[in-house]
Amino acid sequence: MHPAKSVIFFTTASGAGYGLLFLLLAGTMLNILALAFWPLFIGFGIAFLLITAGLLSSTLHLGHPERAWRAISQWRSSWLSREGVMALFTFAPTGLYALHRLFFSDLYGGLMLLIGVLGLVSIAVTVYCTAMIYASLRPIHAWFNRYVPAGYLLLSLTTGVILLNGLLALFGYAISSVVWLAIILLVIAALWKRAYWRFLDSTKSISTPESATGLGEFGTVNLLESPHSEANYLMKEMGFRIARKHSAKLRRIVIGAGFLLPAVLMVLMFSFAGPAAAAISVVAVISAGIGVVVERWLFFAEARHAVGLYYGASRA
Repeated sequence: MHPAKSVIFFTTASGAGYGLLFLLLAGTMLNILALAFWPLFIGFGIAFLLITAGLLSSTLHLGHPERAWRAISQWRSSWLSREGVMALFTFAPTGLYALHRLFFSDLYGGLMLLIGVLGLVSIAVTVYCTAMIYASLRPIHAWFNRYVPAGYLLLSLTTGVILLNGLLALFGYAISSVVWLAIILLVIAALWKRAYWRFLDSTKSISTPESATGLGEFGTVNLLESPHSEANYLMKEMGFRIARKHSAKLRRIVIGAGFLLPAVLMVLMFSFAGPAAAAISVVAVISAGIGVVVERWLFFAEARHAVGLYYGASRA
């Protein structure tokens, strides 16, 4: 599949934003994050900014962005529509809880706790719906599997905790539970990604040229002549391919920059404080950001649509 820049930005930015927002809500509800006004204000601001920017960028991939509002009307059958509905709905409980925590924390404690829980559930459901936009596509073997929904939720939380740790360090907070959570999630994310690639490399789609054309009973099906003299939309968008050596190199970048280096930097934070810890946390954010963007690019580039079977591909 051709990796669209708008979709890559959408999945990385909104995923990190939802992860950060989830942790801010959960941390304040559990009194783990006893932050002053400005760190909390900036944290909520960054989370909502990333979410909004990501959602808006996703409309750039549409042929007619001005009609994007119509997508939410198909929530009964479309995961894309469900994601849009949930994204809009999630702004309500999370926004109310953020305003309460910032300006009215001494009022309506019990009610706002329930609203906060609703916000946590809404965030998780929204990210899951985003993952299912891809995981529900049967013609794409790389996406139609159990690894994709789990990965979206895991990467959202992982990038969110790295952002949270950076925010805390910049304001001089040293909360060891956040650092440990970041280390644990980075290790789990690395193991998950390796397992996903192992699945991708060791399994094949059940779709073949024989099954796609319905001519399997007559033997092996081979392409006699290309149906087009030059590349068309399907070949450009769904027939995109990446060389194996380039894929291997990018996978190493994902593991190294996206997971291992941030994990090492998190460990180093136990030995430093003040400006040094803040600098380490910023480097971790930058490294993880590079790694996740490459991971998202590969997620699309390594996916093969079954339509490629009609253009000479041996497998989907």
